[in-house]
Amino acid sequence: MNKIYFVRHAKPDFSVHDDLTRPLTDKGIIDSKNICEFLKEKSINKIYSSPYKRAIDTIKELAQNFNIKIEVVDDFRERKISNIWIEDFNKFSKSQWENFEYELNDGESLNEVQSRNIKALHKILNENSNQNMVIGTHGTALSTIINYYDKTFDYLSFTKIKDIMPFIVCMEFEKTNVLNIDYILEDSDSILSLN
Repeated sequence: MNKIYFVRHAKPDFSVHDDLTRPLTDKGIIDSKNICEFLKEKSINKIYSSPYKRAIDTIKELAQNFNIKIEVVDDFRERKISNIWIEDFNKFSKSQWENFEYELNDGESLNEVQSRNIKALHKILNENSNQNMVIGTHGTALSTIINYYDKTFDYLSFTKIKDIMPFIVCMEFEKTNVLNIDYILEDSDSILSLN
């Protein structure tokens, strides 16, 4: 059995519009230290991440603590919305959750995001056994992974977590089949109910 802690990045600086290089805020940096404190007791064997700075920076201290190199997996990147900054994210997100094929010009649909994230996840699961792993990820990317295994996770569920940064979801797997999903708040061991 593999256990994966999906860590949604800490609070980013939204004044930086470049998705790849958007840094964490001061609060995000502090919260990433709390993530490290929470996960340092979990006997982590491997750490993977999206290539985005905010995802890597959220788990960087954890990797240093365990002396583990972060393996960057491009397919764990966040959904590309478009080449332009959108002002009404909630309206856009609702449209995507209502139709997994909906996308803007030069953007990705949730179906595309889910497909590449699940492909990358299955590769990791097939290459490992009896490991405790961390994946640094993003709100939408993680939500599509959850939805793949739990179809009750929908737009309403997404709205409950979209402003929680950082956020941990722990999934236990037998091969590529999920056995259990726990939603963990960033500041405690408490479990969050999304359904």
